[in-house]
Amino acid sequence: MGKATDRPGGTAPAAARWGRQAAGLVPGAATAVAGLLLTLVAGLVALPVAAWPRGRRAVLRPFGTAAVKVARLDVRRLAHFHGVRLTGAPGAADDGRALRYVAARWPLGLLGGVVLGCLAVGAGYGTFVLYGWAITDVRHLWAVLLSSLAGLLLLFLAVQGVHGVTASEERAARRFLGPSHQDELERRIAQLATSRADVMDAVHDERRRIERDLHDGVQQRLVALGMLIGRARRHRDPERAGELLLQAHEETRHALAELREVAWRVYPAVLDEAGLRAALESVVERGPLPVALIYEVPVPLPRQVETVVYFVVSEAVTNVVKHAGATRVDVRVALDGRVLTVAVRDDGGGGADPRGSGLTGLASRVAALDGRFALDSPPGGPTVVTAELPCG
Repeated sequence: MGKATDRPGGTAPAAARWGRQAAGLVPGAATAVAGLLLTLVAGLVALPVAAWPRGRRAVLRPFGTAAVKVARLDVRRLAHFHGVRLTGAPGAADDGRALRYVAARWPLGLLGGVVLGCLAVGAGYGTFVLYGWAITDVRHLWAVLLSSLAGLLLLFLAVQGVHGVTASEERAARRFLGPSHQDELERRIAQLATSRADVMDAVHDERRRIERDLHDGVQQRLVALGMLIGRARRHRDPERAGELLLQAHEETRHALAELREVAWRVYPAVLDEAGLRAALESVVERGPLPVALIYEVPVPLPRQVETVVYFVVSEAVTNVVKHAGATRVDVRVALDGRVLTVAVRDDGGGGADPRGSGLTGLASRVAALDGRFALDSPPGGPTVVTAELPCG
């Protein structure tokens, strides 16, 4: 009922990520210039009252407000271009931290502008060999070759410089604007306590669901099987007894099929035997709807990540079949750096309730691995279930 597609996963995402980082250095240089001017003016104004703490704070207060605005712009820039997510933008009470951040970051921002300039110069000289021979005397072709080699070297260094400046900016933002070590520990403890409670609730819900499936499905089949065999034993007519035994045989097949279905939902053996891709392909093949699977994971994943991914896809597809009224499901599993993204999209009517037991259980499974779970289901559709899991 569905199909799986394999795509190469390494070069294109890395190039796109580098392109975003390079583009992010442009507004970074602009905020660095603003930070430099703000730092110089604040230093000149505060210098006469440097020995008077109360006066110094009063003088620096408007500069701190301006620094908060610059820092907020920089936080949004880091999130958009570099994928650096801080716990929150600096508030009005963080004007001192924001001013220190702006004063410490402007050299990095200007360095990013210099790296971009070197990138442009290196690209220009590196390609000079393609057209330099047409505008240069033949006797000076050696100069064209040397210029191109020097340009390629500068281009290589500038490409590495983009990564270096980006990493340094991330460290500076986390150092000056991120939560303190104690705040981070407290947040982490609270998160672990919540995720542990959610996982326990999800386990109990799963047990109740398995018990309900066994009671309403397999157990009823076995009761009917026992009744059919009992009637066949008591019946005096051999032909009628044979018919009852034939019905009992059919009931046995149905009971075995339902038992395999329950066992599959508990944990699929193919996940251990053949890996995540094969397990997801089995979900695609067993579904009553057309399911398109795009699998872009070129390396093996940790076993606990594979288990969560399987249950996210399986439960999401099952919910679509039961409740969405959809005609098609698209599943995409992609690894970008150290983050695995799982997206399940359907063309149903939308309006899914994120507080439903199935989706709540999936969110708990994802949170147990420090992942992020999201549901986008506007009325009228489409519905997209997304999970991001760290893999490193």
